[in-house]
Amino acid sequence: MRQASEIESVPAGNAPTLCAKGLSKVYGAITVLSDVTLDIHAGQVHAIIGENGAGKSTLMKLLSGHVTPTAGGLQMEGQAVAFADAVEAENAGVVLVHQEILLAPDLTVAQNIFLGREIRRGFMVDDRAMNRRAAELLARVGATARPHDLVGDLPLAQRQLVQIARALLDERKVVIFDEPTAMLANEEVAALLEIIRGLREHGVAVLYISHRLDEVQAIADRITVLRDGRMIGSWPAAELSQRQMAELMVGRQLDMLYPDKREVQTQAPLLLVTDLEVDQGAQKASFFVRPGEVLGLGGMIGSGRTELIEGLMGLRPSQAASVVVNGAEVTRRSVASLMAAGLVYLTEDRKGKGLLLDERLAPNLTLQALASLNPGLLLDRRSEMDCLRKAVAEYDIRVRSLALEAGKLSGGNQQKLLLAKVMMTNPSVVIIDEPTRGIDIGNKSQIYDFIDAMVRAGKACIVISSEMQELVGLADRVLVMRAGRVVAELSGDEINEENIVYAATSNAHGGTGEDSHDRSDGARRDA
Repeated sequence: MRQASEIESVPAGNAPTLCAKGLSKVYGAITVLSDVTLDIHAGQVHAIIGENGAGKSTLMKLLSGHVTPTAGGLQMEGQAVAFADAVEAENAGVVLVHQEILLAPDLTVAQNIFLGREIRRGFMVDDRAMNRRAAELLARVGATARPHDLVGDLPLAQRQLVQIARALLDERKVVIFDEPTAMLANEEVAALLEIIRGLREHGVAVLYISHRLDEVQAIADRITVLRDGRMIGSWPAAELSQRQMAELMVGRQLDMLYPDKREVQTQAPLLLVTDLEVDQGAQKASFFVRPGEVLGLGGMIGSGRTELIEGLMGLRPSQAASVVVNGAEVTRRSVASLMAAGLVYLTEDRKGKGLLLDERLAPNLTLQALASLNPGLLLDRRSEMDCLRKAVAEYDIRVRSLALEAGKLSGGNQQKLLLAKVMMTNPSVVIIDEPTRGIDIGNKSQIYDFIDAMVRAGKACIVISSEMQELVGLADRVLVMRAGRVVAELSGDEINEENIVYAATSNAHGGTGEDSHDRSDGARRDA
């Protein structure tokens, strides 16, 4: 452990479990966190909120030993400490559950949970004991993954639950959750919040970062707001409404978060899909979207929403009676052929599948539009940089340098870069899976405005979202999926959270799929 010379120890008494004193962090000429003082008490859930770039993740890494402060220091139970690394912090009882998935994909779930802390019988690793204990932890966090499953085969939501299970393997004094529910379905979120309440009851101090202000309101005892690397203030949670939290985060009163909806004209669809079947994903799905329309796709995690779209894009084995884009049928479906026809897809996994995180911004932006920048044998680097400057300005991508790597952008700026990337192909139909997952409220509003501008220009957009209010606020029509079938179509005043949840969970809405198939046939006739 490093010398803790920055601050003096104080008598423990009722001292906070963990205390930050004047923490600052500077990278080169950039100050990312400045003079933050924070008390974290046992048996309390302390929420840290702020826009992307506010300094939340930097603060969490300082508290958990992943990063060393430029100035300031830490106390733990009244004693000055300085963690040399995350291992020292964990040994002291402080653990961080990262927003990013930091698991070994080629190892099993149990091996990941016990990595570096294996149970041994003599010189041999006791796989049976680890599997048994892993099963208990997985059940505790509500995961459906099994101990012997390979992590690389799991969906993102299950990987996050495995990561949470790993953090809870040992007894902890402080557990820090950095956007733990960004990939989770509503029922998984509810289970996690119950786990956090249990930690609080057992005297554990919990730090909780989330952009979902309803979760913060439901779970937090105290709320601290960061803005531009500085601490704005700290309040008892009961004193702040969700709107007040949002306004403290952005430093101004919020206008309406969602743009006004447009009147969608009855025109020929830009995309018309008939009887799409996706292996282990979707059954007999038929849908359309018109110019100037936002079509929402709702349903619980596992309902087949993402699988349906991946099947449409040729990313999963699938069959369809027909797929028509811009009036022309696409017979051989692949990402390239559909993009050429005018249909593009923004994946929900922007870090794993959407962007090349170790590459600079320019190659990420232009990757799908190289043909237009490469009339000869060599890439026109000047045109590429011109495109990047235009995209940075048009989509308000906030960067310190145009030479920055994509992985060093905040989540909101990564999403804006990804949106700019697909728009370079001048598509007619844009499909966006989880457009604002892990994004702060200020960037959310911008993404919504970009979608609104897109459809007002005559394009069509399909939005897949786990956030019910997002579907309600954005969509002109909503298709709800359950068990791989489209079970309801909502429009106008029918679009509300209650109807979406009911359709997504109730057998009354086309449980056998027959009702939904008839409804889709009717929709095709209307189109």
